[in-house]
Amino acid sequence: MTERIQLNSGIPPAFAALRTMASEVSRAAAAAGLDERVLELVKIRGSQINGCAFCLDMHTTDAIKHGEDPRRLFLLDAWRETDLYDEQERAALELTEAITRLPDTQDVSDEVYQRAVKVFDDAQYQAVAWMAVVINTFNRLAVTGRAQLPRRAS
Repeated sequence: MTERIQLNSGIPPAFAALRTMASEVSRAAAAAGLDERVLELVKIRGSQINGCAFCLDMHTTDAIKHGEDPRRLFLLDAWRETDLYDEQERAALELTEAITRLPDTQDVSDEVYQRAVKVFDDAQYQAVAWMAVVINTFNRLAVTGRAQLPRRAS
């Protein structure tokens, strides 16, 4: 594969602003009472759809550190076919998919929206939606630059 120019280091203030935005969304989610594992599922699902190996590696590792069951991560791509995810997680995953696939759908359907606001208050809904937007932005930077996975001890 052709090595690419890395976008995350090319305009440091822009990347720092994106990281700050991600931190602010995480803080808002915590203040709204959202479990951090829900946000990790949002990040992982968006990264699966976008094919972002770098973000998948990072966020599956983070999810496990936050106590996520690896089985749920292995099956996340097929979340609709299992009973491993609760109603709030399912709503977050469905909303994430709708936001991530906007180029195809051109909308977050009323049905997806209604299922989300049934289980999230306004602040929680905003945090989930913002996190989907944030991870999509990070994915686009990493995929475009073909970000290399960090080396890990065997």
